[in-house]
Amino acid sequence: MKQGILTCSLLLCIICSCNKDVLYRNCITVPNNIWDMNKPLVFDVPVSDTLNKYNIFVTVRNADSYDFNNLYLFIDINSPMKVTERDTIECILADASGRWLGEGLGDIWDNKILFKRNVRFRKPGTYQFTLTQAMRIDSLTMIMDAGLSIEKSPVNIASK
Repeated sequence: MKQGILTCSLLLCIICSCNKDVLYRNCITVPNNIWDMNKPLVFDVPVSDTLNKYNIFVTVRNADSYDFNNLYLFIDINSPMKVTERDTIECILADASGRWLGEGLGDIWDNKILFKRNVRFRKPGTYQFTLTQAMRIDSLTMIMDAGLSIEKSPVNIASK
């Protein structure tokens, strides 16, 4: 049984990684579902394409017992030119009535939130994205993992 699950998981990863429109996709599991504000999640993104535009998404998986309807994040982007840019994003995880948004299975909810649209990377190299929970709580519980997905934008200069 475990071997079957492992095989299915591996096959799913291979299929997903074949998408030509995805520059980068990764998520990091938050240990014990407790995200310490002093332990940011770091993503090193290798970029070689400086012609096409990309949409950058943040992915969040939370448990049904998460105490809030949103999640504030600080996102630092460190470019190969050693320039750091910081943004704050509010990830809306539930509507005003408390109904969870995104895709759910049991008591687990997955959300994909647009962070930046039509971004063109200026220089090739490694861009480092750092996600820090900014909820003003030292230890934020029931966030299971968070990630980053960078996907080719439907509107691209290289395709014109």
